[in-house]
Amino acid sequence: MAQISDGIVKIGVLSDMSGLYKDIGGPGSVLAARMAVEDSGIEKRGYKVEIVSADHQNKPDVGSQIARQWYDADKVDVIVDVPTSSVALAVSDITREKGKAFLVSGAAASDLTGKACSPNTVHWTYDTWMLANGTGGAIVKTGGDTWFFLTADYAFGLALERDTEAVVLKSGGKVLGKVRHPLSTQDFSSFLLQAQASKAKIIGLANAGGDTINSIKQAAEFGITKGGQNLAGLLVFVSDVHSLGLQTAQGLILTETFYWDMNDQTRAFAKRFAAQNKNMYPTMVHAGVYSSLLHYFKAVEALKSDDGTKVVAKMKEMPTDDPLFGKGTVRADGRKIHPAYLFEAKKPVESKGEWDLYKVRATIPADQAFRPLQDGGCPLVK
Repeated sequence: MAQISDGIVKIGVLSDMSGLYKDIGGPGSVLAARMAVEDSGIEKRGYKVEIVSADHQNKPDVGSQIARQWYDADKVDVIVDVPTSSVALAVSDITREKGKAFLVSGAAASDLTGKACSPNTVHWTYDTWMLANGTGGAIVKTGGDTWFFLTADYAFGLALERDTEAVVLKSGGKVLGKVRHPLSTQDFSSFLLQAQASKAKIIGLANAGGDTINSIKQAAEFGITKGGQNLAGLLVFVSDVHSLGLQTAQGLILTETFYWDMNDQTRAFAKRFAAQNKNMYPTMVHAGVYSSLLHYFKAVEALKSDDGTKVVAKMKEMPTDDPLFGKGTVRADGRKIHPAYLFEAKKPVESKGEWDLYKVRATIPADQAFRPLQDGGCPLVK
């Protein structure tokens, strides 16, 4: 293994370990990385693999500091997960500068494979363009043609609002207003009252995790949906629906690229994962951490090197194939391509168990789920 730096393939799981996104990524992402090491069999073939983890607290300066320390002093070869787009965009720049590899699962901003694309970054699981075209597109098609946005005020929320607004307008809808809220807001009343006053048919929640949960709960308390307006959770995870309960979440339409109950392979993974994760089932972010690392290890072994720039180039060359996302590809801009699914949260009477939460409304084929390659403005696309 002459080409493996310091003889160890070292993975850094950088996530929100204690804040509003901890159930989406957090300790579950560390577990997913451990499972990927185990299932890949890379260690049985003589490679040494080590995992470190840290909490970026959803702050770009904290995330950047950890990334530099990991790359410069701790010999980390690849950083994975990184929910919070503002942190991910900063880590992507540092990774490029240091010639390492970055596998994004938790962050959503489509700019990561657009104008901010990098030869060292692969954006695996989902992005704001996919969410906007999945959930936003489906809602406009079924008559939700006037919108008001409730948006988390940082890179992710702004990108999600921008990408969804484009879909609404392209489909002939109107945006009647928008309001921005700080990350990790406890009281949404003033924002929800503005949304209610707009009389928009759809209140688009361009936020995630704890912010989505709180805004949906508080909207219910205000009787917003009883008054005839509908909430569109533009990024909703299985952990959010579980936390809300189907009584509150029923009928919510959402787009994800992974759900634990899709087939025998996803169910087997989820049961193993939940057994080691306090019976919390995996989110699509955990699935993305697992699958992206499986593909990363294949590239490392093919090259017999953990040089980040070369490994990411190899990941783009090789077709992907894993138990959770099936067959796919990684495009020139770093975007991983696979199908997406439009789900609806079940009614309580339809659910057969604690995590039986979704029914599939539509499958969005891989070639339609993500932004066309030529539309992103990525300088790596010839």
